[in-house]
Amino acid sequence: MPHAEASITIARPIEEVFAYLVDGERCPEWRPGVAEIRRVSGEGGVGTTYVQRVRGPMSRPIAADYAITVHEPPRRLEFQTLVGPVRPHGTYALQPADGGTRLTFTLDAELRGIRRFLLGSAVQKTMDAEVGTLENLRSRLEP
Repeated sequence: MPHAEASITIARPIEEVFAYLVDGERCPEWRPGVAEIRRVSGEGGVGTTYVQRVRGPMSRPIAADYAITVHEPPRRLEFQTLVGPVRPHGTYALQPADGGTRLTFTLDAELRGIRRFLLGSAVQKTMDAEVGTLENLRSRLEP
């Protein structure tokens, strides 16, 4: 099962970091793989759904719509990808740290059968790159 995880400390209060993360329409500001995103239901809590297109092979758009599954301000936010060839589950775990926020971003995807062999390494590479975007988030949030 592909798994990717990264942690970073951001010199901003935990409430501000959480508020930024929960607004999925801000993803293109720090996640370069997001081509388009739009909230289609909810107000940011559990059940909020986003239609999202990410850049796939040869920059072709791939549907990667997702819904918020856990919303525990300001400490935890989880989502489940609803459509697309791979449907990872993601977690943002936040905790106060050194006057700022320690953020851990985790992605897990379950690949079964032949998909595990055909897509496993490409999915792992994509997920590693996605959690690696935390540095972009820090650059965006820190003064």
